[in-house]
Amino acid sequence: MKNYKIMVLILIATLMVWGTLSSVYGQEKSKQEQVGMTIARLVVGTGVEKGEPVGVAEKFSATTERVYCFLEAKSIPKDMEISFVWIHGQKELLKTTLPLKMGSKWRTFAHKNLRGLKGDWRVEIRDTSGSLIKDIKFKVE
Repeated sequence: MKNYKIMVLILIATLMVWGTLSSVYGQEKSKQEQVGMTIARLVVGTGVEKGEPVGVAEKFSATTERVYCFLEAKSIPKDMEISFVWIHGQKELLKTTLPLKMGSKWRTFAHKNLRGLKGDWRVEIRDTSGSLIKDIKFKVE
């Protein structure tokens, strides 16, 4: 009986330590959770019509003059700002800061003239501290 009590105490202590370690080393919250909202849609297209993206694709012709990055956020806990950062290869070319208003849903977009620059592109969505929330990649051929 004495050994049983010791084993139970060891088991309880182990579970307590494990619970503490799992909360400390557990899965980190995503950047979206840290900011307090969710990005429901992030797409790149050739335009925005009636509040919706059009010409959505992952590849665009070098003759495409302008592309639009469309974002739909949900569960926005407070008014905030986000930045659309346009990157060609490894070079940041443009940063556009736009508001997100508190509420259940907010849609916004930014655009970039491509100037015939072929290659790999990325649009990063960043918070006011410059931390990456989410990104999307596309190619110009």
